Amino acid sequence: MLTGGRPRAITVLCTASLNDFVDQDAHNADKMANKLYIGNLPYSMTGDELQQLFSQAGSVSEAVVMMDKMTGRSRGFGFVTMSSDEEAQKAIEMFNGKENGGRAIVVNEARPMEQRAPRSDRGGFGGGY
Repeated sequence: MLTGGRPRAITVLCTASLNDFVDQDAHNADKMANKLYIGNLPYSMTGDELQQLFSQAGSVSEAVVMMDKMTGRSRGFGFVTMSSDEEAQKAIEMFNGKENGGRAIVVNEARPMEQRAPRSDRGGFGGGY
């Protein structure tokens, strides 16, 4: 969503599961084609910096760096939503494998996270008794 004519760039402190975030657009294939997964980001990168970087490929609707809810630090990946399929494809071509902050970033089309088996909540005290 645009506010004041400027694209949004936000940093998110995750309290919901990543699956909830990715699935929010899964029902809309057109939007999902514009949404890019950005991996291997420098841990110092902010949502604003991510938005500025990807604006070189076109109009950025949203840029999000995922943050660890316990530490508040970047998880090293994020999502960028471009305004069109063409701009999303251009961003993939421009940035996938390119070095940023000493790291070769990964850029590809975001897709819904696959369901995983639930985690066991046993904690670290398995004991044999």
